[in-house]
Amino acid sequence: MIKKIVKILNLREKGGNLAFWLSRSPKKRIEAVEILREQLNGNATRFQRTIKVIQQK
Repeated sequence: MIKKIVKILNLREKGGNLAFWLSRSPKKRIEAVEILREQLNGNATRFQRTIKVIQQK
């Protein structure tokens, strides 16, 4: 069985990976975000629209 492990860290805490990402070029950081976005939303190239209808008085 695979356990899901989530760690919530303060960006300033020792052991975080802020220094790692700051050492990467902006292009590499954007590529990493794109990989995460694809994992979350599939290969959709656009965000889904969300519409909320409200009643006005």
